[in-house]
Amino acid sequence: MSGRFEPLPGGGAAIALDEVEISILRSLAMQLAELIGPGDQPAGGDDPLAALFADGPSKPPEDPALARLFPDAYSPPDQELGAREEKEAREASAEFRRFTENDLRARKRDDALTVVRDLDALGSGSSRGAPAVLELAPERARHWLCALNDLRLAIGTRLEVTDEDDGGELLGLPDSDPRKPMVMAYFWLGGLQETLIETLMPE
Repeated sequence: MSGRFEPLPGGGAAIALDEVEISILRSLAMQLAELIGPGDQPAGGDDPLAALFADGPSKPPEDPALARLFPDAYSPPDQELGAREEKEAREASAEFRRFTENDLRARKRDDALTVVRDLDALGSGSSRGAPAVLELAPERARHWLCALNDLRLAIGTRLEVTDEDDGGELLGLPDSDPRKPMVMAYFWLGGLQETLIETLMPE
């Protein structure tokens, strides 16, 4: 997969995607939206006012990928804290999470679903068998950039890629290894993310 984003005159980005690339991207974005989910449902059901003022969760998600997407705000893993400081950091993180996670979850889900909607529109208007050109206005390009970043974080967590390790050794996995498709998707998404960032950076 060699597609890369290119800048559009006047802002935004464009990329040519074939049917396989569209299918993979759509599938990954749908899986991301399902992983993020709606979060804790507030009392009041579908009442939008109740949802607006509802408290979010106070504990990190148990799923490692979700925990990577919604990390604690005040407990850096590389910082050694005393017992008192650690307790204060946990309490501050819980309070911050309670007021922000539901909104952040909704925004991340919207980013992923923006990718799905754009790809669906692209697929319905493209010639069968030929690459289709996706054009994104700057605002939609930012949704894509956030979604690509979240996808790489989630996949990287599943592959146990760390901040100190870029996962380069995973490229040497044999084709028979069940992780290989995920590895290839991880690096492909990285390339898309990098070229999209380049198109959005002011010259």
